[in-house]
Amino acid sequence: MTNPYCCPNCKTNRARFNIIDQVVTAVRLDPQSGEVIEDYHGMDPGPFHAKYQGPEKRVQCGSCGLIEDERTFIKFGENH
Repeated sequence: MTNPYCCPNCKTNRARFNIIDQVVTAVRLDPQSGEVIEDYHGMDPGPFHAKYQGPEKRVQCGSCGLIEDERTFIKFGENH
């Protein structure tokens, strides 16, 4: 986090943000009850389970509450 941020929504906040670390847990659920049948923590879930490819971090503006990918705030901070 060594880049300046700027909120693309309110366009004024450059200082107050919430950093959200996304923790991914691959699981298999029971279709009827929703109970976790299998937790694939540290294991390969197999060919029919798509691997998470989203961002590791999300950022929330401390002023307006917008939540976006960290790159969005960085790019807006570089350009404004």
